[in-house]
Amino acid sequence: MKAEDIHSAYFVGAGGIGMSAIERYFLSKGIAVGGYDRTPSELTEKLRQEGADIHYEDNTGLIPAACLDAAHTLVVYTPAIPADHTELTYFREHGFTVQKRAEVLGTLTRAAKGLCVAGTHGKTTTSAMTAHILHQSPVGCNAFLGGITKNYGTNYLLSATSPYVVIEADEFDRSFHHLRPYASVITATDPDHLDIYGTEEAYLDSFRHYSSLIQPGGALVIHRNLKMHEDLQPGVRRYDYSRDEGDFHAENLCIGHGRITFDLASPLGNIEGIELGVPVSINVENGIAAMALAQLAGVGPDDIRAAMKSYAGVDRRFDFRIKNERHVLLSDYAHHPAELRQSILSVREVFGGRKLTGIFQPHLYTRTRDFYKEFAESLSLLDEVILLDIYPARELPIEGVTSRLIYDLLRPGIEKRLCHKEELPGIVGREDFDVLMVLGAGDVDNYMDELAAIIDSKN
Repeated sequence: MKAEDIHSAYFVGAGGIGMSAIERYFLSKGIAVGGYDRTPSELTEKLRQEGADIHYEDNTGLIPAACLDAAHTLVVYTPAIPADHTELTYFREHGFTVQKRAEVLGTLTRAAKGLCVAGTHGKTTTSAMTAHILHQSPVGCNAFLGGITKNYGTNYLLSATSPYVVIEADEFDRSFHHLRPYASVITATDPDHLDIYGTEEAYLDSFRHYSSLIQPGGALVIHRNLKMHEDLQPGVRRYDYSRDEGDFHAENLCIGHGRITFDLASPLGNIEGIELGVPVSINVENGIAAMALAQLAGVGPDDIRAAMKSYAGVDRRFDFRIKNERHVLLSDYAHHPAELRQSILSVREVFGGRKLTGIFQPHLYTRTRDFYKEFAESLSLLDEVILLDIYPARELPIEGVTSRLIYDLLRPGIEKRLCHKEELPGIVGREDFDVLMVLGAGDVDNYMDELAAIIDSKN
């Protein structure tokens, strides 16, 4: 379907964070937007206020009339939608153009210069930083992000003139194979989604194939310590990065008193006096990768320096709700063992000897089954662990797979307990925590407002 033929767009799974950015793109173009999601949320309600016609029952009778013209309606769906979904089946059987979200993003990266960020973890923060740097500079950008940016209150940025589009490249279901980046960062390749890939080798090979999709004349900026082997087309420049070494790295790094500063060493021009707006140590590497993409897009050093300091973060990524001498409360989306490890160590580095408690909600039965030993190892870096039930998302239970698999392997002597998420307000009300991290990609974040109010009442 040609862009000029799209008069309406319908989204099956309209409440997904990545889907919502595309919905906002079509709304900004004056295209009628409708959609289905299983449950209402703050995000779907905002989309409705912005003009999207969204409902919450799998019922073809509720599809808005504007989205029933097969010749002029693009249907977009996420891989999490079951194959027997009634509405999706209707669209397929009646001649509609039906595409995955990633296919739509792929079209955009062909029409513009895609600055894409891939990796098991770090991609949302790195892509949001990149978008913020470009948006705050004369270069500008469009952006489709996997989280709500605190600077803008949205996951979508629009520019009428910039040739660049910043996209978070998702490896789930090999979605990123639809993209054609101009330049890409690869942050990490720790195995994940083994329910899709089966083996670590297949997972790594998907990143190798992704690297081959970078357009000639473009660039790859890859973390220095990855196992994968890239497969670059002729004319693609290759750079590596890390915190302490590589083509792009930090020098004169200073962490303390709630601040992180450093100088960027770069083959495209060093930049002195970088200060992180969100001062956690993992953001040193995320920032280095984002600044590398920004330099490749032609952003100058003064604009980069100012944007890094003003970057305010993304919801649920090192999202500090309370930070004072008595209590710290933050939420982080970490849901893979390597992410958990980096998140915990980053907070430990900033807050020194303070007692660190983590509330963790495992995400997916398959991920827990595949990595429960690694989860226990990462969580054992905490002083205290509160483990919740597994958040199933798209999955059915697997016999014998519960949070107790992780619980039983936590290091001896650690304070630990199992509980249901509904018990959290009572626990936080009765006990006095020092630094409390709420971790996971499920729905535990829904309790953050209540937990913050309880802790605030103790100050």
